[in-house]
Amino acid sequence: MQRLQIEHLTTYQFSSPVTLQPHRLLIRPREGHDVRIEASKLDITPTHRVRWHRDVFDNSVAVARFLEPADRLTISSQVTIQHYDEAPFDFIVEDYAVRYPFAYRPEEQVDLAPFQQPVYLGPQAAPPDWLGRFNQEPLETYVLLDRLNRTIASEFQYLIREEPGVQPPARTLASRSGSCRDYATLFIETCRALGLASRFVSGYSHAPATETGNATTHAWAEVYLPGPGWKGFDPTAGEVTGNRYIPVAVARHPEAVPPVAGSFIGPKGLSPTLTVAVRVTAL
Repeated sequence: MQRLQIEHLTTYQFSSPVTLQPHRLLIRPREGHDVRIEASKLDITPTHRVRWHRDVFDNSVAVARFLEPADRLTISSQVTIQHYDEAPFDFIVEDYAVRYPFAYRPEEQVDLAPFQQPVYLGPQAAPPDWLGRFNQEPLETYVLLDRLNRTIASEFQYLIREEPGVQPPARTLASRSGSCRDYATLFIETCRALGLASRFVSGYSHAPATETGNATTHAWAEVYLPGPGWKGFDPTAGEVTGNRYIPVAVARHPEAVPPVAGSFIGPKGLSPTLTVAVRVTAL
């Protein structure tokens, strides 16, 4: 078991007071047999009220409603977790799914169908020549996924993009570059084109760089494999996810789970200054 502390500070600075509309926060780790929350603290200014709920994917969502105008919004989260996923390769795929291609069982197909449907179509989708690199028979399913994961990690240039949103797969392939969320999206959409159910994951990762602070949130992908279920693949690092990955939210659409989302009412042309600082440390 590994104990990790996640500190996540988001600050919006405005040049004059504004009326803050409700903000949706996805910053609390997903609990389960492998992740347990030991302690958590959420501090927000200005004066506000917070309500928690679970969304359709069972993500833990906080909605903050503000009670006064402000020229600064600060959201500070500190969470301590216990992570038990110490053997990410200790899984067995059911016999019928060991080799690609395979069909999910009928009782699973209804629930998995949305995760097999691509989000990006036409000129935004990955072209056939890219898909052809991985659609080879016969091939073990894990070998296929590992090859896709490592190819993205090794053949593309990682960028920290400040722009909101996600690049379509075609743009990532054309530029041969992208952020972690772009890499995850390319991985997911490739899997879906190959008939494999996959979803987007937003969260945190622990690495030497995150110990010093000023890191950011992370994104990767999960693929549904009969037997072990949803297995994580990080195409930024080219590895299967383990106990240094802390999932916060999952979604079918890559743009559906930003850590902080909201709006404000203020003078025309006013644009806030945003700063984000994440620190993940081992305890």
